[in-house]
Amino acid sequence: MDFITTHHLSLILFLPSLAAVVMLFLPKGENKLLRWFAFGASLVPFVLSLVVWFQFKSSQPGFQFEETYVWYEAIGSSLHLGVDGLSLTMVLLTTLLTPLAILASFSINEKVKAYMMLFLFLETGMLGVFMALDLLIFFVFWEVGLVPMYFLINQWGSDNRNYASLKFMIYTMGGSLGLLLAIQMLGVLFGTYDLLTLYQRWNSLDLGSSLFGMSVFQVKQIAFWAFAIAFAIKVPVWPFHTWLPDAHTEAPTAGSMILAGVLLKLGAYGFLRLILPLYPLEAQIFAGALAVLATAAIVFGAFASYAQTDFKRLVAYSSVNHMGFVVLGIAAAGLASGTTDATIALNGAILQMFNHGLSSAGMFFLVGVIYERTHTRNLEEFGGLFPLVPVYGGILIFTSMASLGLPGLNGFISEFLVVRGTWPILTAYTAISMLGLLFTGAYILKGIKKVLHGPLNEHWAHGEHKLTEINTREILVMAPLMVLILWIGIYPAWILDVINKAVVMFF
Repeated sequence: MDFITTHHLSLILFLPSLAAVVMLFLPKGENKLLRWFAFGASLVPFVLSLVVWFQFKSSQPGFQFEETYVWYEAIGSSLHLGVDGLSLTMVLLTTLLTPLAILASFSINEKVKAYMMLFLFLETGMLGVFMALDLLIFFVFWEVGLVPMYFLINQWGSDNRNYASLKFMIYTMGGSLGLLLAIQMLGVLFGTYDLLTLYQRWNSLDLGSSLFGMSVFQVKQIAFWAFAIAFAIKVPVWPFHTWLPDAHTEAPTAGSMILAGVLLKLGAYGFLRLILPLYPLEAQIFAGALAVLATAAIVFGAFASYAQTDFKRLVAYSSVNHMGFVVLGIAAAGLASGTTDATIALNGAILQMFNHGLSSAGMFFLVGVIYERTHTRNLEEFGGLFPLVPVYGGILIFTSMASLGLPGLNGFISEFLVVRGTWPILTAYTAISMLGLLFTGAYILKGIKKVLHGPLNEHWAHGEHKLTEINTREILVMAPLMVLILWIGIYPAWILDVINKAVVMFF
């Protein structure tokens, strides 16, 4: 018992991978056993993360549940784990969505063992990014998460999966090259990759002094952009977003749930954990550029989403739109760090990361539910399906309204906080972003109208094509997401308290 209490984070981090290794020895054809084993194994980190959540002291400054293990002593790198309000929120989101994505995958019948193992390895990769307090370990987990997602898209995706998976890999790895070089530079300079040490020593350098034949000021600007481009590609911010619709559209349903629900948050988390604390001056100087990209993502993401006829592609572009609000909040925080408005914007940005994880995972799953039954995602081929699938229709409308930002549901709280915080700091950008918010309503309502309303498409009403209602397993996937969407919409204090304490203390 003492071992569990002193190693909470390492258990949450490595248990999924350990379970994946155990799966190697399970019989290959026993699909039912493999599914339930993977689902059960993914529930353990979720339970442990709930334990950490309830034991977490939001009033206590700094990181909690810290663990340090020697990893690569010669270059000053160690497996240093820890969480604060920001990372704990993301850990909870990851450990919640992974079992739901595995439960959503029970309809997968091909290479089930490999599929489930990849999901468990992917969970370790994502959790490692959120827990790592060592820059080199952060980068290792950042890259490790790419591999399972590449194979999930490549092996279980749709027709164009080879193109989409390769594009996803090349974009993300290309962006990470500059990040790796900048991390190596910091390690060479200070002889350590420990984040808590780097926060102090990197920011205490004299900007006028010389480094690598340039001024420290110039080196910091180059390193800032190396970090920023890697994270911008992952978010993704316009114009680095083009890999996202392809990857989402071709990925299996559960892959899209995790891709939108968690993987996009790694980029925003990088901005919050590394860029704002390590580059406060550069973040202030280039806040305008970041705000331009965020505003473009919000507006163009909404326009592109409205133009889609593929239901899944519509939801994919909506992620560009919603994550734009996160980046806008981060830009405002960079420009006016420490002010009340910046604090409100950052609270909204972090909560938006959590909220978007819930609503986007739900939306992608619901697209997958109807695709499994109809084998089409073309919105023009649906129409008037509400009488055939009233339960599915109700769940789709509820989740769509959360994505739209309806008051009383979670999306409204986070987007309102971002807009309230950014308005006094980046007034013009926020005003232009409202155009994207208007079109958010337009593309969500377009999706609902094309699927559920209007004249019934008789093709789905009779015979072998008759549309069947959402089943119990699929409702169980949606139930926790819907409960949290409503709970945060009505009473956001339980999660905002944890987030806000981290923002006030850390930024």
